Amino acid sequence: MSQEKLGEALGLTFQQVQKYERGANRIGAGRLHQIADVLGVSVAFFFEDMPARRSGAAESHLGTAAVDARPSADDQMVRRETLELVRAYYRIADPRLRRRLYDLVKAIGRLSPA
Repeated sequence: MSQEKLGEALGLTFQQVQKYERGANRIGAGRLHQIADVLGVSVAFFFEDMPARRSGAAESHLGTAAVDARPSADDQMVRRETLELVRAYYRIADPRLRRRLYDLVKAIGRLSPA
């Protein structure tokens, strides 16, 4: 299904769907439920490849996987710095330059201690 068709089914523009897909905007639980309905899948489908995390009393179960709906403070993918870096990276119009920057960052990452 195209982003445009999904947007139409949800009453959104395809640009908004694009922002959800890229991670520029977060998807609320209600919207995620709508998307699952339109695509004909369960909400758990979107979490199948995620590692199970348990948070004591705040466990929620989707199928057989336990998913903590709140991101942890140390989750690198939800940090503002990460999102700003990804946005800046994709603003680089030249794909060769983008690739060279990608290679440079990977090389520096290999040299830095974990």
